[in-house]
Amino acid sequence: MSRRKQLVIPVFIPFGGCANRCVFCDQESITGGKNPPEVRDAVETIEAYLSTWRGAGRKEIAFYGGSFTALDRGVQIKYLEAARGYVLDGRIDGVRISTRPDCISREIVEYLKEYKVDTVELGVQSMSDTVLRLSGRGHGSRDTVFATTLLESSGFKVGHQFMPGLPGDTVSLSLDTAMEIIRLAPAFVRIYPALVFKGTALHRMYLAGDYSPWTLEETVEVCGKILGLFIEARIPVIRMGLHASGGLEDNLVCGPYHPSFRSLVEERMLNGTSKTRSVRPVARG
Repeated sequence: MSRRKQLVIPVFIPFGGCANRCVFCDQESITGGKNPPEVRDAVETIEAYLSTWRGAGRKEIAFYGGSFTALDRGVQIKYLEAARGYVLDGRIDGVRISTRPDCISREIVEYLKEYKVDTVELGVQSMSDTVLRLSGRGHGSRDTVFATTLLESSGFKVGHQFMPGLPGDTVSLSLDTAMEIIRLAPAFVRIYPALVFKGTALHRMYLAGDYSPWTLEETVEVCGKILGLFIEARIPVIRMGLHASGGLEDNLVCGPYHPSFRSLVEERMLNGTSKTRSVRPVARG
């Protein structure tokens, strides 16, 4: 029996709530936007998706792009009130947000439940405190453990976003991160290998010779091992690699980017080899 197609309506909030920018962060290139949308703009986006949807699967509003629970509380509530209305009238089944592990508390969990949020994606990135520090994350692995445990015990579906290849990372540390994530048992994982974008702190580190991105070949190899661990643990990996877009490719300097990254990883897993020729120069200044 085939799974019914689901609708996820993305509302992007670039840098929303972020008190600082991590070394790798270039939300503008990734999301294609500069300023947070007005609530009316978010509503227009939701209505546009719903007007063309003909599927019978789950329908969800997803606030992506920033640390939602670090936004000004009043701003959060405006977005959430708009989204809750769609849940209450039956047009939407649930609400998803993405945020930082250190921006989850018992108080936050309570009002997220009140406003019908049922899925929370945490920007874990790594479970190595050294990697997190070198990457300017501003939180530690203990925050991820606390946030995940609290959310899961409160009935939320929790996702983890994992970024192999950050400053200070190694194959061993990335595999350790995968195992730590498995112990926390999130409902799903996204894997985004670290890339260098123009104008980021990571770009400056690269130009200064303080950071060398992993090659596409070695990243495919590592991510194949990581994917195998998640498959064995029966934790779905719902995304591997960033979605191809003009903004992303225009601002990419270097790193293990490929528009079909997951296909390369799965081919490596199946055949033991894969053609991992990059679709762009290895590096640009």
